[in-house]
Amino acid sequence: MIQAIFFDFNGVIINDERIHLKAYRDVLTAEGVELTDADYFASLGMDDIAFVRAAFARANQSLTDEHAREVIDREHALHREFIAQDLPVPSGVVAFIKQLARLYELGIVSMAERSEIDHVLDLAGIKDRFSVVVSAATDLNHKPAPDCYLRGLERLNDTRRSERKLPALAAECVVIEDAPPGIKAARAAGMKTIGVTTTVNEQALREAGADVVTANLADWNADAVHHLFG
Repeated sequence: MIQAIFFDFNGVIINDERIHLKAYRDVLTAEGVELTDADYFASLGMDDIAFVRAAFARANQSLTDEHAREVIDREHALHREFIAQDLPVPSGVVAFIKQLARLYELGIVSMAERSEIDHVLDLAGIKDRFSVVVSAATDLNHKPAPDCYLRGLERLNDTRRSERKLPALAAECVVIEDAPPGIKAARAAGMKTIGVTTTVNEQALREAGADVVTANLADWNADAVHHLFG
């Protein structure tokens, strides 16, 4: 029986991978660092720090921690500008999340920074639907390592124990992801997976091991999740 559902963030809740691509390309170009589509999509699953370091390494440019932080902050500011007038969080996805929250415990497990996650959840009006949020952290290996999903399960069970509930098992969790590294991370953590083709194609998600692949998460409802995994 499913106890919890963990959502990736970029490309799942907010359909913004190409927005991030544009923002990072603009920022990195100003630094003399090229960012191709292939470079960006090969880096899915990385946190911002790992992504920026990899970009500068490809350009054979040195990078201090302070400079990396400046680059990331500029990208975040540009991304917020791009989504300010047209938030790419589909109403159907918001409705799906609200419906699931009445039946399951929900979490976000992402390599995005917490401030960026909170900003979008506030704009979409769904921040209170998630009891667990795992974001980029220095002590977590980025996807496809399972660390972030194991951390999510750990935090979920800390809350369940405080409420005198039995801990959930990994096999009782469903993960919704848009990229192969995330699917692989969830599977390595022992969780079931739904792949959404907002960022890569169906074949890539199935090859990564997705149990189910869908073109549009907004078409889903809680009954479909229960039917497939319940």
